[in-house]
Amino acid sequence: MRLPEAFVAKMKKLLDEEADEFFAVYENEKINGLRVNPLKTDPGAWAKTAPFSLSPVPFCPTGFYYEPDEQPGKHPYHAAGLYYIQEPSAMAVAETLRPAPGETVLDLCAAPGGKTTQLGAMMENKGLLVANEIHPKRVKALAENVERFGLTNTVVVNETPEALAERFPGFFDKILVDAPCSGEGMFRKDEDAVSFWSPAYVEECAARQRRILESAYAMLKEGGILVYSTCTFSPEENEQTIEWLLEAHDDLRLLPIAKAGGLEPGRPEWTKTNRSDLVHAARLWPHRLKGEGHFVAKLQKQRSTSPWRGRWAKSSAPKAAIRLYRQFEQEALRTERDGTFMSFGPHLAMLPERCPDLSGMKVMRAGLHLGEVKKERLEPNHALALSLRTEEARHVLDLASTSEDIVRYWRGETLSTGGDRGWLLVAVDGFPFAWGKEVKGTVKNFYPKGLRLV
Repeated sequence: MRLPEAFVAKMKKLLDEEADEFFAVYENEKINGLRVNPLKTDPGAWAKTAPFSLSPVPFCPTGFYYEPDEQPGKHPYHAAGLYYIQEPSAMAVAETLRPAPGETVLDLCAAPGGKTTQLGAMMENKGLLVANEIHPKRVKALAENVERFGLTNTVVVNETPEALAERFPGFFDKILVDAPCSGEGMFRKDEDAVSFWSPAYVEECAARQRRILESAYAMLKEGGILVYSTCTFSPEENEQTIEWLLEAHDDLRLLPIAKAGGLEPGRPEWTKTNRSDLVHAARLWPHRLKGEGHFVAKLQKQRSTSPWRGRWAKSSAPKAAIRLYRQFEQEALRTERDGTFMSFGPHLAMLPERCPDLSGMKVMRAGLHLGEVKKERLEPNHALALSLRTEEARHVLDLASTSEDIVRYWRGETLSTGGDRGWLLVAVDGFPFAWGKEVKGTVKNFYPKGLRLV
């Protein structure tokens, strides 16, 4: 791989005797990983029976390496949300924040959703997770990944950090800023990052990261935790950015990150003031572990903040829409959901617990999308299917992952069953896959057209 000359010179100066070992990794293949969804299955047990050869990622209990010749993204288990394909080093970031069920959490720069899905699973779908992405095109992929993972406590929005900070001062228990960066750590994985890189771009990224961090600081509660991460090696975007943040807000305290599984300390010597507490941050080096390059820092806010004085969401759904959903529940489900209903035109959603008022915001997904009202009936949404366990459905059509039927259904074809049970949950090896409607011996296909196998 041909690397930018200025990057090579810079890294040789920074790493000195380590440089040869560092540059040698660019002759190797990229590392592949996936993270199993604990909302749907036990990661360790599933890995032992998975149709791929897996080995554990040491710093992420739900993470596994897979071999280069494997294609887990083309397996129906991926469509069912059993795992998320993710670069292994990136898994360390959410592990550092590790939110608890019931907390209020913000993923400020969330697309495409790897860390959002990891956070939501840690929260066990309890509490509130706001996943924000400023770019309209990228936020669609974020919403799709949230849906596939079966997250119900997540609100996906398309806002600027500044707009969110104005609306939610002192609101969040924990915030993740996986900042847009120069991408040096992804050079082996993404050649576009190589062509886009320049010293000027590094400086541009560092300035943008500081603006984002100012907004994040404003939204953090007293005692709240902020995790900052990048996928770059640049000290300007890593240690020096945290150095700036600590100087700008003297109530912030760096918390130590466990250096297990190959994580190494931050480099105080790369800051302008040689801040010794930067050893508490963590660097993930591709020549020190199986993964690409990352930087992670964990900080706690000490200063008191005024209580958030915004409005909480209230049910805005028409009674007729709720009645139609309850009818669908009685027909197709064994469980009843309680919560705050919200309608978006003909669409009905159930908001996460303690959800703030969302009016005036660009909301892409609000909690769980239950379905759409059509001609005095409710057509269930794909998100509802993926949020269920098979035992919660009254009728299940379970297809083997190795069968031609699951491939046909994934493509959008109907199936012949001989039954007439109405709405049923189509599953793959016992894992929810999609809705179907069985009428007069045929299962009508409700797998979303935009997600079908081609």
